[in-house]
Amino acid sequence: MSAEPSETDPTLRRLGAALSHLPKRGLPPVERWDPPDCGAIDMRIAADGTWFHDGTPIRRPKLVKLFASILRREPDGRIVLVTPVEKLGITVEDAAFLAVEMAVDGDGNGRRISFRTNVDDLVPVDAEHPLRFAQGEAGALKPYLHVRRGLWALVTRALAYDLVALGEEREIDGASWLGIAAGGLFHPIAPAEAA
Repeated sequence: MSAEPSETDPTLRRLGAALSHLPKRGLPPVERWDPPDCGAIDMRIAADGTWFHDGTPIRRPKLVKLFASILRREPDGRIVLVTPVEKLGITVEDAAFLAVEMAVDGDGNGRRISFRTNVDDLVPVDAEHPLRFAQGEAGALKPYLHVRRGLWALVTRALAYDLVALGEEREIDGASWLGIAAGGLFHPIAPAEAA
């Protein structure tokens, strides 16, 4: 079994050095950076949210949070780690994040739903952070939450059941849809006939 990636790994050391001068508060402004594309790095976010480097799980939460803070989706759909001096493609099996906790307050159009991700982002469901629903294997419903920069969090299965329990039927463009009211919006799940 190989050891956990360490700061002696040249790629990780280079990424750390590129980020060391940045302020520690808030997210780095990766949308303003336009470094050269340096290809891909052997880094993968598994469907269960585990981060891997060179096939080995990254077990240090601070390191995972650092990498998560510099993720960006490119216009071509690739997900990259971005620093002021380089851009490196990574592999994401499903979603960049997992939504692991949910808080609900109120009901109907005034309902507020917020999620905490596996990297401790707190994300309210609203116009900037909508919900979307996809069909998974064997027709299972997979809810996603937009987190930032075109990156989404998969809502864990346990939370998906709680989320769908908030569903209601509404008419959209003359058709009946099952969906969830939150953040002043109605987030459609599926046509009511299909649900």
